[in-house]
Amino acid sequence: MKRLVIKIGSNILASAEQGLNTERLHALTRDISEVAGKGYNVVVVSSGAVAAGLKKLGLKEKPKDIKLKQAAAAIGQSSLMWAYEQNFAGFHKKVAQVLLTKDDISNRQRYINAKNTLFTLLSYDVIPIINENDPVAVDEIKFGDNDMLAALVAGLVEADMFVILSDVDGLYSKNPAHKDAGLIGCVDEITPDIEKMAGGVGSAVGTGGMYSKILAAKQATGHGIPVIIMNGKRSGLLTRLIRGESVGTCFKPKSRRLSLKKGWIAYGVKSKGAVYIDDGAVNALLTKGKSLLPSGIIKIEGHFDVGDYVSCMNKEGRKIAKGLTNYSAKDLERIRGKKTSEIEKVLGYKYSDEVIHRNNLVLV
Repeated sequence: MKRLVIKIGSNILASAEQGLNTERLHALTRDISEVAGKGYNVVVVSSGAVAAGLKKLGLKEKPKDIKLKQAAAAIGQSSLMWAYEQNFAGFHKKVAQVLLTKDDISNRQRYINAKNTLFTLLSYDVIPIINENDPVAVDEIKFGDNDMLAALVAGLVEADMFVILSDVDGLYSKNPAHKDAGLIGCVDEITPDIEKMAGGVGSAVGTGGMYSKILAAKQATGHGIPVIIMNGKRSGLLTRLIRGESVGTCFKPKSRRLSLKKGWIAYGVKSKGAVYIDDGAVNALLTKGKSLLPSGIIKIEGHFDVGDYVSCMNKEGRKIAKGLTNYSAKDLERIRGKKTSEIEKVLGYKYSDEVIHRNNLVLV
């Protein structure tokens, strides 16, 4: 059975003045239920808890104070889930609430536990409703925007398609407020020019604009998952999409899907530091599929230990890879630029010939 991850933004579901938009939520649950009834496992990643709680607190806009934001999320989350449960029940669908933080994804065991839980729910035809666990999240472990959370979930459940519901029809050639702005139907590759095209700020109740959606699409397509950004305020588009019609903007996936482990390395876990490598090492990683050796390292950045994940940067400071290091930053300062045959002589011991083995390294 095909798996579909649908991300619903705050500005579609709620506003600070009105709270939850019950009419729109009902229309969305109808469309999602119809898709689920056509042989799809559906996972919903929903924003809206904070926005739903603002009205109850008498606030006009999303607070900058994280404690107040957490309080709004705690109040709004129950309203949001109750609304989902009631609406989906009207279409004979069962739902489950799943709250995640960045820490749940970066911890390998909890990542696997989350995956198992979601697959079990789907096997019982239950629609998981996922949100960031805002009431307990703090700045260090926040996703920053549910677009990125949804991209991580798409990789986690190995989705066949990732749909981002926006308040516009898709990606435009320029700000859609301009008359000559044109909707881009398909994007073969997310380039720096495409990212620049999507620059902008988010809404009054959400944290993401088109730029964050493009970054989420870039992450998901890297997993080999096609991405659609389309208008979440228009009914019937989801069913048209699964019928094969062209709606919104389609982002083509990379031809090769990352393995679950390498997808987690690339996007699920935060780097503790960085190693800068010379042109020869860059070429070995990018074109020859080699491991990273100490001879190619020219600079170390950050404080990290054996088993931490680090970014691999070229001389210009562009990240090209990420992986699990076999040596600490302190040790790498001593062996960088040296041959593998010299490691034991310099350190007095040797964990491995490779600083990062190819099996624990992913190009980004």
